[in-house]
Amino acid sequence: MYTIQANQSGTRSLNVSEENLQTIEKYSLFQQLIDSNGIIDESVLEKLKLNLRSLIGSAEEDCKELLDLCLNVIYHDNMKAFGLHQLIMLYIKWERERGNIEI
Repeated sequence: MYTIQANQSGTRSLNVSEENLQTIEKYSLFQQLIDSNGIIDESVLEKLKLNLRSLIGSAEEDCKELLDLCLNVIYHDNMKAFGLHQLIMLYIKWERERGNIEI
């Protein structure tokens, strides 16, 4: 279990499980998510939410892992743009530790 800071003051946090990170990887949820300007704002979070809703809506199989990711992380009350940035940074670190991303 990982914990990410959800706001700049550090008063809110979110727990992210290994399964959540594996779901992000399995569905390539961060691919093509951020525009070329590299800024993560509320519109990027909304884009991710829409992508997830579309995946869940079109799923022909059990999508429990996507639902868990939504409930526990993405649609959590504390998730804002800052939290998404922290989640992306955690995901990159997680991938590096697994040897999937080179520096």
